Amino acid sequence: MKEIDSVAQMPCVRNCCLNDDDICLGCFRSLEEIRFWGVATEPERVNILDNSKQRREAYSLKTGLFCSVKV
Repeated sequence: MKEIDSVAQMPCVRNCCLNDDDICLGCFRSLEEIRFWGVATEPERVNILDNSKQRREAYSLKTGLFCSVKV
């Protein structure tokens, strides 16, 4: 299988831990977004990355913990 080059690279950091809302605290994607990633179009992937960035920032503000994962 040929690997596809993509502007929106998969944000998985291999540190998976889902919270009560099924959000991964490693990459901050929802479980549904993680499942969908493999078939998502480039614009859909960019949208997923934007959503995960917002979640990461909200988590940092709420908990006072800085998350160094870049998406």
